[in-house]
Amino acid sequence: MKKIFSILILLLILISCQKEKVDSIVINANAYTVNNTFDKAEAFAIKEGKFLAVGSTKEIQDKYNSDNIIDAKNQTIVPGLIDAHCHFLRFGTGLQTADLNGTKSYDEILERLVAFQKEKNAAFIKGRGWDQNDWEVKEFPTKEKLDKLFPKTPVALTRVDGHALLVNQAAIDLAGITKDTKVSGGEIITKNGEMTGVLIDAAMDFIKFPETTKQETIQGLLDAQDICFSYGLTTVDDAGLDQKHIELIDSLQKANQLKMRVYAMVSGDKQKQIDYYINKGIYKTDYLNVRSFKVYGDGALGSRGAAMRESYSDRDNHFGALIYSPERYQEIARQIAASEFQMNTHAIGDSANTWLTKTYKEVLKDAKNRRWRIEHAQIISPEDFKNFDNILPSIQPTHATSDMYWAEDRIGAERMKGAYAFKDLLKEYGKVALGTDFPVEQVNPFLTFYASAIRKDLDNFPKDGFQMENALSREETLKGMTIWAAYSNFEENEKGSIEVGKFADFVILNQNIMEVNGDKIPKTKAVATYLNGEKVF
Repeated sequence: MKKIFSILILLLILISCQKEKVDSIVINANAYTVNNTFDKAEAFAIKEGKFLAVGSTKEIQDKYNSDNIIDAKNQTIVPGLIDAHCHFLRFGTGLQTADLNGTKSYDEILERLVAFQKEKNAAFIKGRGWDQNDWEVKEFPTKEKLDKLFPKTPVALTRVDGHALLVNQAAIDLAGITKDTKVSGGEIITKNGEMTGVLIDAAMDFIKFPETTKQETIQGLLDAQDICFSYGLTTVDDAGLDQKHIELIDSLQKANQLKMRVYAMVSGDKQKQIDYYINKGIYKTDYLNVRSFKVYGDGALGSRGAAMRESYSDRDNHFGALIYSPERYQEIARQIAASEFQMNTHAIGDSANTWLTKTYKEVLKDAKNRRWRIEHAQIISPEDFKNFDNILPSIQPTHATSDMYWAEDRIGAERMKGAYAFKDLLKEYGKVALGTDFPVEQVNPFLTFYASAIRKDLDNFPKDGFQMENALSREETLKGMTIWAAYSNFEENEKGSIEVGKFADFVILNQNIMEVNGDKIPKTKAVATYLNGEKVF
């Protein structure tokens, strides 16, 4: 008997020795691979930071062994989530300023500022996140109360969308502007012939913000990374970075201080930056991809800066504005079209979308696989949807559920038919890239999922969903947050799905986001986040 037992032990050792040693094995999972056929899997093996094999628990355990076995216990696993449009750096540095998100009145903003200044004693008070559309009185604030509270300390408070700024007189004096200062591509808001303190789009550029220190920037990036990892994000598309910040991110990644993968859209507001990167060419590492330019087409709907073909419904003879002239967009587009770079343009109003899609069409001349993107694609005229057959829509579903309370008042019922039309855009291009636009919206990608597929707010409003004919299915939504987002970055061969040879980026969830009741989707949490097979949260 002892002899038989010894033989069995020997056989087991021999079998074990024949198995390939890997770094990690995940078993007993409910994994959505998001491959071409949207298959599910129970297990996968990871070696050298990549998926080595995907299959059933038995198949993987029969062929591989590892000192690190992760038993998923039938929890749901999805590929590492990709935010296809956000402001990662701005969010991080914003964490170092007064947080005004979620404020329900101007007085609440003032209370937060007083508390912030008591703690920080800042020489220049900066804040972000206010939205007058969330207040009982849905009008832009004015600076009088700020002037009384902070008569000598400059104050500059950025609206949630980044397209309006509330400043006090001290900040105005520092900038040297008056109500008569000329602005192209923006507006200085006045009331009764006096400045209110609200500046729109290009007018914001007059304000002289103190330079953020390098250490503050580094801390901001690290803080933003921690929050993103906690939500299952493993890649972020930062929509508008300067050269110095791209180089800082690269250096931190190379020093293994920053692990987040970043798709960097170079800010296209400076000609010298466009020239520099086009001459330099595409820059690509496993963590950083620099191959696109972010250009602003217009402002935001909430601040009435979005460029509209007809007057705003709630403000006569006001159309918003393009940031640049149509000729300038053509110049930029032609220069980028002559390179290998991608052009990603912010376009919210129907006029901006008309001009930009027309410009894209003219300069690309039906060139395929350029994957040029319209960021937001928020309000589209009926005749312009067809232009998206070769232009990739990069959309942020939570904008729909944030704007739905007041958007129709602003643009009217007829134009609403082409607003937040995710399904119609998907039908034209065949893919959509989904993001949050944080810090304009919350970082939480599960709210993106909810707004895309269920199209309600967190109070279950409206009862039947907002314009449900343009809701995406859960499968389409997950693709938009993974493989289609990767495609929009030219990275579909390295990430976006759980497939052999791709980076082992994946997220374990606390519930099956593909099957739970719709009202439970916002309660989804990341139990664990893995990057290159390494647990980062």
